[in-house]
Amino acid sequence: MNYRHAFHAGNFADVIKHIVLTRILTYLHQKQSAFRVIDTHAGAGRYDLTGDEAQRSGEWRFGIARVLQARFSNEAQALVSPYLDIVRAFNPPRDLVAYPGSPLIARALLRPQDRLVACELEPVARKALIGNLYNDPQARVVDLDGWTALTAFVPPSERRGLVLIDPPFEAKDEFARLAERFGAAYAKWPTGIYMIWYPIKERRGPDEFVRQAASLVAARGNSSEHCLRVEFSVAPQTADSGLVSTGLLIVNPPWTLASELRTILPELEKPLGLGGAGRYRVEAARA
Repeated sequence: MNYRHAFHAGNFADVIKHIVLTRILTYLHQKQSAFRVIDTHAGAGRYDLTGDEAQRSGEWRFGIARVLQARFSNEAQALVSPYLDIVRAFNPPRDLVAYPGSPLIARALLRPQDRLVACELEPVARKALIGNLYNDPQARVVDLDGWTALTAFVPPSERRGLVLIDPPFEAKDEFARLAERFGAAYAKWPTGIYMIWYPIKERRGPDEFVRQAASLVAARGNSSEHCLRVEFSVAPQTADSGLVSTGLLIVNPPWTLASELRTILPELEKPLGLGGAGRYRVEAARA
């Protein structure tokens, strides 16, 4: 799979991923002590929805555009508002022309004491990211391979924080490499929060990765509650359906996260579903 993000910015997978990101960072606000966000595959930071790539794919029209128009219950609205407010801040009133990537969403939720490390190796994306975070004393853009960054920057000096792992899945062995590099980082910083995104094109790769990651966590004596598996499908998978299912593995999730997602995700099934309601799962990941 070649996941060039300019084509996919603001799609259903971004919506799910970034809602979870905002809920985790909002939870970290509960303590005054500083935290750090480490984004291993940060991308450009901001995506032009009027540009050629986004217009050709049109995926954002079935993702963020629908969610901005959706009606939520009061409880769900309170939970998704931090995310939607950030997206709106990048756009003029009553219009949608840009979508913020994970580093800019994370930056919007940093307090003065918090820090962001955003790693991007691809030159064009890195240049754009530097421009989007130019002269920001709380954010650092690093010219470093994300897989190397996983062990280079943990544990952070703040001792609290989130590692976001969102690789492009361009290599056939990406799931195996993901499990190996997560294991190396987790061995160095077992108390950090890890949020790992993965596409679901078939079941074998994702299921084996989740099992391996959960086994690493269990080997340190932690229960299955330390691994939360979140998946969302907008349509049944077929041979030519493209990406219709997205997954997240959250290691050391906030204790509130599963309950929050069980409030939010049912209300996204209808607006994000293609040809019918979508489907979701939120469960403990087991070895």
